[in-house]
Amino acid sequence: MDTDVLIVGAGPTGLALGVDLARCGVDAWVLERGDKLFPGSRGKGLQPRTMEVFDDLGVLDAIHAAGGTYPVGMVWTNGERAGEHHMFDPAEPSADSPYNKPWMVPQWRTQEILATRLAELGGKVAFGREVVGLAQDAEGVTAHLSSGDTLRARYLVAADGGRSAVRRALGIGMTGETVDPNPTLVADVRIDGLDRDNWHIFPPRDGADFLAICPLAGTEDFQVTARFPEGTDVDLAPDGIRKVVADRSHIPAENLTEVRWASDFRPRAALADRFRSGRVFLAGDAAHVHSPAGGQGLNTSVQDAYNLGWKLGAVLTGGAPAALLDSYEEERRPIAAQMLDLSTGVHRGEVRRGDATRQLGLGYRESSLTLEARDAAPDGALRAGDRAPDGTVDGVRLFDAFRGPHWTLLALGTEAPEGVTGPVARVVRGGAHDAYGTGLFLVRPDGYVAWAGDTPDGLDGYLIRFSPTPPGRNRGGPAQPCSPQGNG
Repeated sequence: MDTDVLIVGAGPTGLALGVDLARCGVDAWVLERGDKLFPGSRGKGLQPRTMEVFDDLGVLDAIHAAGGTYPVGMVWTNGERAGEHHMFDPAEPSADSPYNKPWMVPQWRTQEILATRLAELGGKVAFGREVVGLAQDAEGVTAHLSSGDTLRARYLVAADGGRSAVRRALGIGMTGETVDPNPTLVADVRIDGLDRDNWHIFPPRDGADFLAICPLAGTEDFQVTARFPEGTDVDLAPDGIRKVVADRSHIPAENLTEVRWASDFRPRAALADRFRSGRVFLAGDAAHVHSPAGGQGLNTSVQDAYNLGWKLGAVLTGGAPAALLDSYEEERRPIAAQMLDLSTGVHRGEVRRGDATRQLGLGYRESSLTLEARDAAPDGALRAGDRAPDGTVDGVRLFDAFRGPHWTLLALGTEAPEGVTGPVARVVRGGAHDAYGTGLFLVRPDGYVAWAGDTPDGLDGYLIRFSPTPPGRNRGGPAQPCSPQGNG
């Protein structure tokens, strides 16, 4: 084998997966057909759940430094400020949800940060490597490159976007709909004489559709978004974009001094019929395509990578059975379908950008990996399958305890078992907790409660499912052969 995992595509999905695998010591190559990372702002909004993922992957400080909060919308009419428009329902951080607002970082910058983290962990992106076909057998996957070369891996992950060549090679279809037949322009530009305190909104007028100009946090750029009538051939040339801005706002064409990137798209919603074929997995836009209105596409994609990463790591370096990988599609495809409905609802004005779009309430209660061992958990209580909240237990911040590709056991208001089977690398003990109540809570590497019980009965039996044979015993020491960088 050339490597353990080939990741096709160096967008946020592929890079996040590369980071997650690298910190577990998995040999993974990220292949990118272009000669550099994607240069545009496209997916600029990071939801709170994704911020928690980035905390765990070790990039949160860089993400915070690179971005900022969303500005309040300002509606303009005839060159005058007509009133504010709040894009998001208000929310404040709390002890269990410290990152409770969307954070703006242009996609190109998010990718740079993830690529830097990947390099820190010993990984890299191989540019100019286009996968055009593949073949599978019982031992692995062979990827055929446009150069005529081949690469061999035990598994392959398609993170190569909505027009995924890997998905097409597998013959996996996508089912969906056109959310809006009107083409939309999106461009990163420089504009003189426009303040950066607001997201500037110019409603339709004089037969022209809407225009929005958003200052991109952490940069000198603005993102221009403009919709056109169905059938329009959108002009992506700088003068064409200048004309759109001038025609739909009070901003003179000459004030738009530079176009740094431009594209057009037609909003659609589509879901891959399967997320797996043998040793090949689909993740991100290769598996689901969203309208950008809900700010769910990039975020759902990163969380695909986060779900798949620890499972591949457990199978490849931790001795877990390969059957664990069956749970990826089981868990992620229903979530993707739910997020597609949400994105479409936001696009059509049927849903506000509020609690649901933050993705903190998503979980895996129905997963085959989830076991609620309590006979009667209180109504409204945290249950197995739910996201594990942050907080402090006996002076230990829980997100600090969870950080790394290991399992964590919380013993709250009850005795912890003296030994823990398999992959549990940390046990946190304390009294009853506001977010958790009392009991034993086993937290997966991706921050979800896998098992919950009032006593340790059945815990060892549950953990054996994820352990090599024979299972090891430990009292808080490292259990998986992950890289040292992954545990900090």
